Amino acid sequence: MSRNQVQFQKGLSLKMFLDSYGTEEQCQQKLFKARWPHGYKCPHCGHNQCYTVASRKLYQCIRCRHQCSLTSGTIFASTKLPLTTWFLGIFLLTQSKEGMAALNLRRLLGITINAAMRMKHKLQHAMKVADDSRPLEGLVELDDVYWGGKSKGGKRGRGAPGKTPFLAAVARNEKGHPIHIRLSKVESFTSLEVERWALKHLHHEAVVITDGFAPFGILSDVVAFHGSINTSGIYDNPDNKIFHWVNTTIGNVKSAMHGTYHSVSSKHLPRYLAEFCYRFNNRFCMGAMVSDLIKHAAVTPALSQQKLKLAEE
Repeated sequence: MSRNQVQFQKGLSLKMFLDSYGTEEQCQQKLFKARWPHGYKCPHCGHNQCYTVASRKLYQCIRCRHQCSLTSGTIFASTKLPLTTWFLGIFLLTQSKEGMAALNLRRLLGITINAAMRMKHKLQHAMKVADDSRPLEGLVELDDVYWGGKSKGGKRGRGAPGKTPFLAAVARNEKGHPIHIRLSKVESFTSLEVERWALKHLHHEAVVITDGFAPFGILSDVVAFHGSINTSGIYDNPDNKIFHWVNTTIGNVKSAMHGTYHSVSSKHLPRYLAEFCYRFNNRFCMGAMVSDLIKHAAVTPALSQQKLKLAEE
């Protein structure tokens, strides 16, 4: 039996990581190149020449004399942690298939639990911004899902109390294999919410397949084609392939999150879903995930703790 090339890819070993990101100077060089791939560019006026204020570790624009640090205006802004710690955190989060809880991240990095939580949520935010910028194309399976709620007793299914609704979408290629996924928290399952989500996350030429849930009917006005299928009894057929990948994805993300985290609140659910999506969507190039996330973190605007709490949608 041939090996699955995705599962058995080499990825980025710890030794390889330390060879490239083991010192603060190496990390600074990597961040500089990620932030300014074509050389320094003033964030205020766009000029490409600057002085270096060595005593304060600042870059000063020759034209407008605006000063900025290497981390200002990025997700690393105002951090008290060295870049070596940040980049090691990026390595641990991207190379772990099931994710890593902040408590475990704290132990491995030797930082406080609050610092580990801030790091994790900021990196999750960068993952979400990066993933949300790419709309799903081609054939897309879409389904409604709930997170949380009472484990025993009470009403089950749609309308059950304590549950957080989110949409799960899987884009498939011509061979039917899953390529990209998108898991997004929504306020409720209404036509208005589905339309808002679709305009942001679906390409207008996408072909979307859903079940007969009424709010999905609005998709006919947003995408090139919307097909609605009656799912009653189709899962009893062992040869059925309809909604196979979206259901597999839902099962995998719930198993991974329940197995890794003690609990995930509704407030922070969007970022945890985004982290799962980011690793899945970049699974064909695990070794490049560290440098890729550093690039996204370098261009993601800085977030204060207060803004981070509000940036969950």
